[in-house]
Amino acid sequence: MKRIVLTGGGTAGHVTPNIALLPKLQDLGYKIDYIGSYDGIEKKLIESYEIPYHGISSGKLRRYFDVKNFTDPLKVLKGYGQAIRILKKLKPNIVFSKGGFVSVPVVLAARHCKIPVMIHESDITPGLANKLAFSSAMKVCCNFPETLQYLPEGKAVLTGSPIRDELMKGDRVQALNFCGFTVKKPIIMVIGGRIGSVYINQIVREALTELLEKFQIIHLCGKGNIDEAFSQVRGYVQYEYIKDELKDLFAASDLVVSRAGANAICELLALHKPNILIPLSAAASRGDQILNARSFEKQGFSYVIEEEKLTKEVLLQAVNKVYEDRGTYRRAMEKSDQMDSVETIIRLIEKEAK
Repeated sequence: MKRIVLTGGGTAGHVTPNIALLPKLQDLGYKIDYIGSYDGIEKKLIESYEIPYHGISSGKLRRYFDVKNFTDPLKVLKGYGQAIRILKKLKPNIVFSKGGFVSVPVVLAARHCKIPVMIHESDITPGLANKLAFSSAMKVCCNFPETLQYLPEGKAVLTGSPIRDELMKGDRVQALNFCGFTVKKPIIMVIGGRIGSVYINQIVREALTELLEKFQIIHLCGKGNIDEAFSQVRGYVQYEYIKDELKDLFAASDLVVSRAGANAICELLALHKPNILIPLSAAASRGDQILNARSFEKQGFSYVIEEEKLTKEVLLQAVNKVYEDRGTYRRAMEKSDQMDSVETIIRLIEKEAK
């Protein structure tokens, strides 16, 4: 039996592309295991698919001063030892890494055990975790043509991002029933994301009265961000997180407001959803979302609002413009050759696993 170990975590964006590969890997007869942190978001997401999960110690590698910089390297070293023991026991044909700091000890352990490694980099510029892992990889996949210049020569492959097949099978009617919405008004879905969603949530709620004159709103506001003061507002629903119903909510949405994580925007592209991107500011991140958003804006896929410029008035103006021009955005996305990359990545996995 062929066996593959998947790894990656810290955010959902480091997990969902791995999830997108599961059905095809299972069809090909792979035994699949996952290595992640003890209690990261990846554990919850993967275990719901009944994939064997192996937790290891992990620590964040920072470019800035923090007291934890003195202790986290020890956690990484411990995770490296744990990963070696797990890989020697599982004896996989290949390790596929989606990045995040928990993936570093796993990739290094695979190199120690002489197991082939493939890496996927979602953003235009590689993150620190993947940079540390590049030398151990046979192939490095990426989403954007702009990324190729930052990747090791001879290893880089432009594949795009794996998209979960289930997202393409949504039912609009089921979404309307789930939300209690009418067919008479278009729907906006706001995806705040787990990190940095508080300000977007605030602005959306400030603009709610005006938005609800024309639209119905689905608000994915993140854990702990439900505001009970708005729980009875007609035409507005809020959820911390949605899993099984997400495909239906996408099917029902006429416009999406989102952060600009690479996997999230690639899903919007695959679904041809007119969208407004509000990337995390450079002050709160390494600026990768800004680059992702500008790339999509340049290609005509997205309307971009810088977080520093986000106000109620700016949001309302953007929503009205994008909805009015929604056909133009859809046509640009339909012409894109950045297609779902599951088949391409699976072919590379099959080749390297041999």
